Amino acid sequence: MAGGWAKDGAVSEQIEASVSDELARMQARRRPVGESLTHCAECEEPIPEARRAALPGVKLCVDCVAERDAAFQARGGINRRGSKDSQLK
Repeated sequence: MAGGWAKDGAVSEQIEASVSDELARMQARRRPVGESLTHCAECEEPIPEARRAALPGVKLCVDCVAERDAAFQARGGINRRGSKDSQLK
């Protein structure tokens, strides 16, 4: 239940907007395109046929992708739409 100046359902709308924004960001991420490589672009190990068939345009082996994903730093989860400062402007 929202109170004060917020209308009913405002919290749900903020959550839905945050989820929609994150889904759009994830869908906008670059996906591999083109022909798959037979060997990894980083370590030169062979890429299995099953992986090349499952992910068209794949350039890296599973180990190199796992290393790259482990190094990925997620951004902060601050909902700026819900901050009091943004509502005062």
